[in-house]
Amino acid sequence: MALVHSHQLSKSFGGAPAVQGVSLRIEPGECFGLLGPNGAGKSTIINMIYGVVHRTGGELTVFGHDPSTQSRSIKKRLGVVTQDNALDESLTVEENMLLYAAFQGLPAATRAKRVRELLEYMNLAHKADSRIQTLSGGMRRRLVFVRALLGEPELVILDEPTTGLDPAVRHLIWGKVKELRARGTTVILTTHYMHEAEILCDRLSILNQGKLVALGTPAEMIKAHTPGFVGIFSKNDEARLKAVTAGFAKADVVEDSSGFHVRVPELAQLTSIYQSHGLNPLQIRPANLEDVFLKITGQELMSDA
Repeated sequence: MALVHSHQLSKSFGGAPAVQGVSLRIEPGECFGLLGPNGAGKSTIINMIYGVVHRTGGELTVFGHDPSTQSRSIKKRLGVVTQDNALDESLTVEENMLLYAAFQGLPAATRAKRVRELLEYMNLAHKADSRIQTLSGGMRRRLVFVRALLGEPELVILDEPTTGLDPAVRHLIWGKVKELRARGTTVILTTHYMHEAEILCDRLSILNQGKLVALGTPAEMIKAHTPGFVGIFSKNDEARLKAVTAGFAKADVVEDSSGFHVRVPELAQLTSIYQSHGLNPLQIRPANLEDVFLKITGQELMSDA
């Protein structure tokens, strides 16, 4: 049985549709990605799974329960890494986590041990007695992971867990997510980092304007929507680049803030742009999820992603 199952799930706010007819199955033990531009419906779906927002139409079950009527049973079995840290600045790291452990109903006799274990797991044991305001942004995000894992959840929801973090902290968190999956924990990930989704997700979905527009493994999506190779060229080369690629079969040219992305089936086509026409690419690489995202949604990624 799917751990999360939706059929024609929909939600409107004041008559404006936020989610429109989304059908998904998230299997136990997989990392499933919810991707899409701002306003695509990702957070609304997360909030419906969590039981904070009630659906307008369709079906939704989590652990076989309806979040609209059985949210308490669901919340006992999941943990959420929220976009906002929402930590008590006046308390120490350990005091914060002991307080949340009490909120989650952990037995008093085991709270301190569980908190210490998780602080060690997220490389924060040396900060147990530090106040929240002294922590770096990366430490705060790792502490939110500790909070999400206190109840040993079967499902962990990661809502943009690494936005704004430096590469070292991001890689540390990726490693922890992989360890969770290896233990059999199911993970739902929303992110604006396509590389993050490609590395972590077994399967993923792309939402746009509240609708499900693509579903599959990262490799399946790339093969179906943007196979081949991509060269990124300067915007100064626009006129010459468009003239050259007009003669290419199956070439896509997409513009974003970084320049012109030229995708072609064969690598030789990109090298010929340089060798025969003197247009020097800023980068040449295999097509990836970012190209899929740009093609399907027609929007570039967030500027802070």
